[in-house]
Amino acid sequence: MLKKDLRIAFKKKREALSLAEIDEKSLAIANQVLQLQLWEYSFFHLFLSIERLKEINTEYLLHILNGKDKNIVVSKSEFEALTMKHFLLTDATPLKLNKWGIPEPVNGIEIPATQLDVVFIPLLAFDEKGNRIGYGKGFYDRFLNECREDVIKVGLSFFEATTTIEDTNANDIPLDFCVTPEKIYRFN
Repeated sequence: MLKKDLRIAFKKKREALSLAEIDEKSLAIANQVLQLQLWEYSFFHLFLSIERLKEINTEYLLHILNGKDKNIVVSKSEFEALTMKHFLLTDATPLKLNKWGIPEPVNGIEIPATQLDVVFIPLLAFDEKGNRIGYGKGFYDRFLNECREDVIKVGLSFFEATTTIEDTNANDIPLDFCVTPEKIYRFN
């Protein structure tokens, strides 16, 4: 299928989930992440969920990262440039919802993308080759291009892989892993 068709189909699938299902599936994803071999790393980038879009609740993953004493980094979107700045999340980091409903740091200790070891990536759909579809603005592709080549890219999805995304291009950066409530996909 084409990206635009998959985007529509998976937005509908996500909209059909109840809040209880989102919570249950988000917890299952966090528990699956514990099985990945990435706990020797220090700097983890985590997206904060947009509740109104029924994204995965990353609070469970946030608690795991805190419990493992990891450096957690979150982003602030620069919508005019379609880029993101990254900040260390501490107890003192003030968060505020932007006009799109994304919780973001107001300010804090900025962390360069090259310092990140693991990036958890929001997505709408992904395929069996590790290609992913987001909302279509390219924020994460630009961000991942700024990261080190060896950064570990982990997608998080409520749903299993689709067979193929037909219209991928050279700017699309594939995942290393994708974690669903039932399975961990490994690519490469």
